[in-house]
Amino acid sequence: MPVKWREHIVTTPDILRGKPRIKGTRIPVSLILGYLASGNTVEEIIKVYIHVNES
Repeated sequence: MPVKWREHIVTTPDILRGKPRIKGTRIPVSLILGYLASGNTVEEIIKVYIHVNES
């Protein structure tokens, strides 16, 4: 089943200066993408950021 990423990524002008973030957190999407680009797995990221899950 395809992931509906639009349900999980939000922008709000007064939070993180409007940068895309994980819904319900202040974790910027760019941070997660950086970890993935560096070779970290989704499981490793979830261990560090417990508010993020695979969905």
